This record gives sequence, structure tokens and C-alpha cells, in this order.
Amino acid sequence: MADSSEAKVIPIRGHHAGANAGSSEVPDAGAAHSIPDTLRDTAGALAKGIASRFLGDDWQGKVAAGLAFTRRRLTGDYQVDDLGFDPDLTENVLMALLRPLYQSWFRVEVRGIENIPEVGGALIVANHSGTLPLDGLMTHLAVHDTHPNRRHVRMLGADLVFRMPFISELARKGGTTLACNEDAERLLTSGELVAVFPEGYKGLGKPFSERYKLQRFGRGGFVAAALRTGVPIVPCSIVGAEEAYPLLGNVEPLARLLGVPYLPITPTLPWLGPLGLIPLPSKWIIAFGEPVSTEAYDSDAAEDPMLVFDLTDQVRETIQHTLYALLLDRPDAF
Repeated sequence: MADSSEAKVIPIRGHHAGANAGSSEVPDAGAAHSIPDTLRDTAGALAKGIASRFLGDDWQGKVAAGLAFTRRRLTGDYQVDDLGFDPDLTENVLMALLRPLYQSWFRVEVRGIENIPEVGGALIVANHSGTLPLDGLMTHLAVHDTHPNRRHVRMLGADLVFRMPFISELARKGGTTLACNEDAERLLTSGELVAVFPEGYKGLGKPFSERYKLQRFGRGGFVAAALRTGVPIVPCSIVGAEEAYPLLGNVEPLARLLGVPYLPITPTLPWLGPLGLIPLPSKWIIAFGEPVSTEAYDSDAAEDPMLVFDLTDQVRETIQHTLYALLLDRPDAF
């Protein structure tokens, strides 16, 4: 009988079912994992390339910001004011969608941003044009992206905006409120930047043959609001919107039937269907003029019709002259 202490240990070679039982080679574990690792590395590099192509070199920061935004929306960790303005949604979604149009399509040039106060209320008064109200959206983006304090602009919109499904909700969340003195004064008193387009639909829907010719500024309600709240009035001149959707005609009978101020005919609408909504790539300049101070007046000055008229006319003339100067300074509309 053999001594158990001298028993030989016979090594057992493992093998996979179906492998050559006579083979004495052990499979290389590293080689077994090399294919999945290569696929993973290739997929990762491809994903990074796609992200960099569409989001830019700082795609990692943008992805992180997107994830943080999603977390805030899911947990309710964001603020909405009494008028429905949602700055978190505006900055991370609405402006992000508009920014390529602002930067690459219209190539917006901003002048005079130093005339926008660093803090406190101010009333921005601008010309209105372009068939569709892109000028308001671009003005908001211009102030937010170029102002050192990245201030938001609260737009005053016509009642038609708030009668339109889906559009009304987006407008509220983007900071637009009804164009009435009560809301304007409330915002100005609380230190907000407020923008008004006194021409209204008369400016927005004027034919291309009358481009850059200001329409009436109404009865000066915006001046009265500035006088009551003691905020400066900042004239704003916008060049480029007129060429984005050149208005060639207006189907008035159908517009009246639909209850809208005009039904536009442009070089692309309605001929190209939904593609006609793509604006032409005009070159934009948004210039903010020197503020018109209202500090020297008391609140009762808003009840003086002659003073209101004079200030309204002063602002209108400033914007008109600036428009002419900007047109001379812009060599090509596109």
C-alpha cells in the first residue's frame, strides 16, 4: 500500500464543452475579453465624436447641465413667478433652441449693451417688423447673452398671443406677459427689464415696400408707465428682421375670417408649405441707444398728455434715425 503522503497530485486541465479534448492549451482569458473591450472603446469614441460634433468641444459640461436640468424638473426644484415666467426652462431649453438661429443664421451683432442698466428696472422700446415676431425673441437672447449680468427681458405681448394654444403657455414660461400698463408697471417696479414694441401688428405686418419706416407709436402708454415708475427708457433699433420674412402680400378676407390681423404672403409662404416658415438668413444688428431718463419727473407727469406725447415722439425719432444709420452701416442684407 502506497504512503498517502507521497501521493502524486495529478493536475486537471479545464476545457469547454466542444473543445478539443486532446488539446493541452489553456484559453487566454485576456484574448477572450479583447473583442468586447474593443467594441466598447469604439462605441465610446463614436459617442464622444457625435457629442462633440453637435454640442461642441464643451459637450461634457452641456451633458452635465442637461442632466442637472432634468433632475430639477423631476424634483420640482425650480421657480416660476406670479406671471408664469420660468427662467430655468427659458435658459436651458427655449434659449438653447434659439441660439443657433441667433448665432449662425442671423449672425446677430449687438451694439450699445452698456446702455442696459446693470440692475434695476428699465423699459426697452423697439421697432417691430418681420411678419413673425422673431425680433422679440432675438432681443431677449441678445440682452441675456451679452449683458455682464445676463439679464432677462420681460416682453409685453398682444392679447392674440395668449389666445393661441401651446404658444400662450410657451410665451408665459419665456417671460412674456400681457401688454397692459398694470403688468408693465408691476414688473418695472420690481426691477425687471421690460420690452415693448409700440407699433404692434401695424409694424409687424407692414409690406416689404415700407420696410424700416416706423408706424405710429400709439398713445404713449409705455411712456406713462416709465414715468409712473421712474425708470429709464432705452430706445432699441433692430435691423434684419424685415428681410427674414419679406411681406409681399396679405390675404385680408381669410385673415378676417380667421380672426388674425393679417395672413402673410412671402417669397416662401405658402408656396413651400411648412418649409416656408424657415426665415431667410438676413444679417441682424440690434442697437441699444442712450437711455432717456425719467428721474426728473414726478409720478403725476404721466397724466400730462403733452409731456407723454413729446417723450413718445423723442423715442420714436431716435429709433428711426438709428435705423437709417444702421442700414448705411450694413453693406449687405444677407
